[in-house]
Amino acid sequence: MIACLYSGGKDSTLALHRAVEQKIKPGLLITFVSENPYSYMFHRPDVEFTSLQAEALGIEHVFAKTKGEKEKELVDLEYALKENNVSTLITGAVASTYQRSRIQSLCDKLGIRHVALIWGIDPLKELKEIAAKYEAIIIGVSAQGFDETLLGARIDEDIIKKLLELQERHKINLSFEGGEAESFVLKAPLFKKKIIIKRAHKVWTGTAGTFIIDDAYLE
Repeated sequence: MIACLYSGGKDSTLALHRAVEQKIKPGLLITFVSENPYSYMFHRPDVEFTSLQAEALGIEHVFAKTKGEKEKELVDLEYALKENNVSTLITGAVASTYQRSRIQSLCDKLGIRHVALIWGIDPLKELKEIAAKYEAIIIGVSAQGFDETLLGARIDEDIIKKLLELQERHKINLSFEGGEAESFVLKAPLFKKKIIIKRAHKVWTGTAGTFIIDDAYLE
C-alpha cells in the first residue's frame, strides 16, 4: 500500500501532489490525532477536517491516535504503518531533521520506502507555489511577531510579504518548521471539490493562537 502521512497542511498536500506527478499514487491517507497539542511529530489543529480533504481527493482515509508523547509517538506510527500494510510512505518533511530522521529510521526498520519529495525545498519558493496554485489558510501561530490577524488568513502574496518582514525582524522560519505556524488547505489542484468553512472561531492567548474550524463542507 502506498500511503501519505497527511496533516491537511501545505507541506503534506504539496508532497502528495509531487508524488502523484511522479506516478507515485497514494491509495491511503493516514492522519494522526494527537492528545498533545504540542506534539513533536504531528500537526494538531483542525485535523478532524482532513476527512473532507480526503473526500475531495477521492483517496481512502484513516485516523490514527497518539498521546503525543515524545519518542512514544513513533510506536503509534509503527503500529499504523503495520496495520495498514504500508509499503511506501509519502511525507511532507521539509526541514525538520528530528521528524525526518525518525521516520526514515522507522521505515528502514520496517522495509518501507520513504518518499520525502519536498525535503530541502526553498521556503519562499514553496510559499509562492502555494499562493499561486492552492488555497491554504494559516490556522495556528506561535512565534514572536505573529499576531491574531494572521489566523484564518489565506497564504497569498500579501501574507508572504508580511512573513518576509517577520523573517527580517524576528528570524522566523518561512517553512514554519520551527513551529512558527500551521496551515490548512481548502483547495488544491487535485481536489475535486473545495472546502467551505461555515463556522470558525479564534483562540488568542496574547502570544499564540489557533483558528479553530467548527463546521465545514465540500462545494
